[in-house]
Amino acid sequence: MRSFVTAGKFAAAGVFGAILLSAPVKAQEFIGILTGGTSGVYYPMGVAISKILTEKVKGSRPSVQATKASVENLVLLQQGKGEIAFTLGDSLAFAWEGNEEAGFKTKQTKLRGMAAIYPNFVQIVASKDSGIKTLADLKGKRLSVGAPKSGTELNARAILAAAGITYKDLGKIEYLPFGESVDLMKNRQLDATLQSAGLGVAAIRDLASSVAINVVEIPAAVVDKTGAPYIKGIIPKGTYTGQDTDVATAAVVNYLVTRSDLSDNAVYEMTKAIFDNLDELRSAHSAAKDIDIKKALEGMPVPMHPGAERYFKEHGVAK
Repeated sequence: MRSFVTAGKFAAAGVFGAILLSAPVKAQEFIGILTGGTSGVYYPMGVAISKILTEKVKGSRPSVQATKASVENLVLLQQGKGEIAFTLGDSLAFAWEGNEEAGFKTKQTKLRGMAAIYPNFVQIVASKDSGIKTLADLKGKRLSVGAPKSGTELNARAILAAAGITYKDLGKIEYLPFGESVDLMKNRQLDATLQSAGLGVAAIRDLASSVAINVVEIPAAVVDKTGAPYIKGIIPKGTYTGQDTDVATAAVVNYLVTRSDLSDNAVYEMTKAIFDNLDELRSAHSAAKDIDIKKALEGMPVPMHPGAERYFKEHGVAK
């Protein structure tokens, strides 16, 4: 396999740096997989991809990095500090255009698409004790919107704005990862959490097993007002303990992305390994059941990497 990344670039990737400093290794062995918090969906999915690449891509040594998810992942990828990253579609579009308000100081021109994967569902969950049943009920309440400038937080801003709610309307705003938000809710220090993730996210399952919850509807009219790339979605009844009805919400597609400077062969091998072994991803998390090779190029906000594009062309998937 051709070189994936230079050791100097990879050393900057936080946790990976110590590995490189402690023992010299061949740079082409490393595939840094940028995910999200450990209580979300990106992380277990990234662990599954790491296992697949270890088994299927000869000589590779993948490593999984927990991050603040979409925005941080794209910035790190642009800096050469990773090879594969998970991201939300709106964050990816903002990165490509260099939207500073979204957390991108310049256009992230090195980003290249690998594939569309599964949709993220914007899931607003409140404790029953809070009395929150609708978006309007969030006013004056304590809400966590995810890590600052994360893909989840960008989703929160967009959805609340479409519902006519600003952060100033809230009683208190917390910028916390999924797991920490749930801990505060269990301790009655927080009324609600907004989490953008695949269905059945571990943090909300944990919360629902400990505290009586309401899953808050995001009406179709709000989704329509938010506009692309948001689409209407449903959180099916029984997704979480105590949720006895379907709940309408908003969804946005997740993508796997890579860097323009990786060789076509390297990206082809990684893409092939992932899509030839989707059953292993589906075993890692139920969200992966929505990954469909026929939809792998849909809505991609950045140019496809030629290596990934070659794989999909071989399987009859065209733009």
